[in-house]
Amino acid sequence: MTHHDADDDAGIPAGDPAGGPGRSSGSDGSGSGSEPVEKAASGRPGRKAKERKHLPVWQESLLLLAVALALAVLIKALFVQAFYIPSESMEPGLVKDDRILVEKVSYWFGKTPERGDVVVFEDPGQWLGPADLDAPTGIANLLSKVGLYPTGGHLVKRVIGIEGDVIVCCDDEGRLEVNGKALDESSYLGPDPGACDAPVDDWITQRKTALARPCSWTVGPVPKNKLFVLGDNRGHSADSRAHLCGPDEDPCTESPWVDTRLVVGKVFLLIWPQDRWRWIGRPETFKSIPASPPADLVKRAEKLAAR
Repeated sequence: MTHHDADDDAGIPAGDPAGGPGRSSGSDGSGSGSEPVEKAASGRPGRKAKERKHLPVWQESLLLLAVALALAVLIKALFVQAFYIPSESMEPGLVKDDRILVEKVSYWFGKTPERGDVVVFEDPGQWLGPADLDAPTGIANLLSKVGLYPTGGHLVKRVIGIEGDVIVCCDDEGRLEVNGKALDESSYLGPDPGACDAPVDDWITQRKTALARPCSWTVGPVPKNKLFVLGDNRGHSADSRAHLCGPDEDPCTESPWVDTRLVVGKVFLLIWPQDRWRWIGRPETFKSIPASPPADLVKRAEKLAAR
């Protein structure tokens, strides 16, 4: 008995089972009224509702594919993107053709890379050679558009200096100094970094540039919204050092800086090959770097830059 039925029954005078004045009547005046009462009580027709019609399998498949592609594009644009390592410049940690994942969340809401981050960025201006600009073709190119295939045409380096920093190569022990503090880079540099932690091979070094004296240079302060980046394989990395101007270069047409707007994201995971799968984080040595350089170091760097 429905709640409505109970109310109706409560209105039937005792001893009047057939239904008296309190019982609603049908449209024909017969007084039975059972069907209208059932509809009013339940709000549903007395017969079963028709089953919902399903889409054909091929239409459902296309719909699911479209949703999956839309999600893939969204994830690539906002969250995570796959890349591969294009050269030996980040060895031994990242080897040529390694597959990596880059996350973008860390640089949301105006945040910028920090010292020690391994970042992927767009070419700041002819840093890449023609071979490095080759894009995937065919189905691989299509998959790269939605983040399902590693993308090339970018550079992967470690952030050494951020806005305001002064970098000096090198101290008496051959270590890089940032804001007057020496870096202990033994955890990620190659086993034989050379006479100092920032050597450069002849194939990068050019006469009359700062690289002609690879263990004796000072750069900074790093401009606003710029980064100074180096490869971990210091002898085989055409990084910020390769774009330093020597004292005899006037005017200076090179720039060692990477604009923060060109940064795609931070490398956080090496996913291939499987036997080298690991998380990639920020080395401890960068935590001890002062927030800003001493005043005398800034004056020295500015004096050198003015030559």
